[in-house]
Amino acid sequence: MAKVLLGFMGAGKSTIARGLDPDYLDMDALIEKRLGMSIAEFFAEKGEEAFRQIESEVLADLLQRDQVVSTGGGVVISQRNRDLLKTNSDNIYLKADFESLYHRIAADKENQRPLFLNNSKEELAAIFQERQAWYEEVASRVLDVTELSPEEIIEELR
Repeated sequence: MAKVLLGFMGAGKSTIARGLDPDYLDMDALIEKRLGMSIAEFFAEKGEEAFRQIESEVLADLLQRDQVVSTGGGVVISQRNRDLLKTNSDNIYLKADFESLYHRIAADKENQRPLFLNNSKEELAAIFQERQAWYEEVASRVLDVTELSPEEIIEELR
């Protein structure tokens, strides 16, 4: 069974996945490989509905594997994805408060996220709020990572 890491951008999904399993599966990277372009480019060209369809197909495939999976922060937007995730019993929501996540995202100059760049802080906070219930709906485990280092989170999840 897949060990799926969920959470808003900046929660540390990729960092934690890499620490748990160097051969982890990065859902966004797999989607981009399949698309042959960045997610942002595909979104601009084909729209969100087309993206969510491909995202659901990739998610369904990943849930069949016995590996650690790092998801994109928006994976829970789609009801279809939430239904798929509910069939998997090892969904870990890496939860943190908005202010902590906002500061992490702003400080991360290597990974400039379109959602962060194209929305005000208030708009991002609204997106964050909307997704909280969805993460909790599908999570089999919620881990508050606000005050934890990546090493502490990895240790907690082992």
